[in-house]
Amino acid sequence: MIGVIADDLTGAAEIGAVGLRHGLHAEIIRSGEPNGHTDIVCFDTDSRSCSPNDAAKRVATAAQILRAAGAQWIYKKVDSVLRGHVTIEIEAAMQQLKLDRSLLLPANPSLGRTIRDGHYFIHGKLIHKTEFGRDPEYPRRTSQVLRLLKVPEKFSICIGNGDRRLLDQTIVIGEAGTSKDVVEWAGTISGPETLPAGGSEFFSALLDREKPAASNGANQVPPSAPVRELFVCGTSTDSSRKFVTTARKRKQPVMTLPAELVWGAELSPTARASITRRAVEAFDTHSRVILAVGLPLVQDAGIARRLSQNIVQIAEGIINEVPLTHVFAEGGATASELVRRMRWPRLTVERELAPGVATLSVGSNQSTLFTIKPGTYTWPAQWT
Repeated sequence: MIGVIADDLTGAAEIGAVGLRHGLHAEIIRSGEPNGHTDIVCFDTDSRSCSPNDAAKRVATAAQILRAAGAQWIYKKVDSVLRGHVTIEIEAAMQQLKLDRSLLLPANPSLGRTIRDGHYFIHGKLIHKTEFGRDPEYPRRTSQVLRLLKVPEKFSICIGNGDRRLLDQTIVIGEAGTSKDVVEWAGTISGPETLPAGGSEFFSALLDREKPAASNGANQVPPSAPVRELFVCGTSTDSSRKFVTTARKRKQPVMTLPAELVWGAELSPTARASITRRAVEAFDTHSRVILAVGLPLVQDAGIARRLSQNIVQIAEGIINEVPLTHVFAEGGATASELVRRMRWPRLTVERELAPGVATLSVGSNQSTLFTIKPGTYTWPAQWT
């Protein structure tokens, strides 16, 4: 079994989908013990938005559980653009597993996310000049990778480029401008003394190199024509706005939050009940309903978090009233909050719709599918 520690649900699902691509059966757990019947166990610590101390404790606990469950090796999944408590969590995992070095490779060149000359680029553009520069919780205000990360307390940190050397007592950040770079970096992991950490492309390269045997086989769930789909869009990214605009042009029902919430007002129980009722009624005549923030991007992290929570509260009410075939969630915080409110402690990766977009089954109930994606990714064409 391969263990994975991810700081949010979308990251865990993305890694599970990579495993599925390699013929490996993956499950996602948020608490408790692995079931012992999967090739990959992704532990979602849900720690990106918690305090640094809590993040370290959650990661250490996850590492302990995975090691006790017999994980042959453990991968630390981090946000590809280094949001969250990246170095704190890597250090916590290294200390719990008694490792003295780590290779951090967050870049996903196949998705246009690269690191060159110490700078982070999104499709060739410096990251702080993209929409990541306006992220409410972790704005990327510089493209210098070392300045995007907190300095580790117990280990050194440096950027590695051409020589591909790993150093003891050091977190080495691998530069990667191409997928070939990622493959070559994966080749430097020669034993269990190094903690590999990073994005989905690095994990895929490690699987290509290790060629782990599938003990249970990947789920092969054939796509079915959904009867009732609910899209829960909890972000205000460019891709989300474009998706909502297209849905409106196609006369699909779109429910959004009241405008006054963007200034910090609270969503009243009456307003929440009204939006929920309209969405439920819309399913009488439509097979798809979109629930979206529908407001301008806010810079205040607290307000942004509250908007996502408002969307999830409404979604919970809809799910409890309407038998849905498929629920789609956009944004890691939105997906995590929805799973928490619906009390779905264990998820199984069923299929990968696109890189970073995974379909999960909820518990043992495969009749309800749950598809999630990061807020900055786009929905695959088959759903748009």
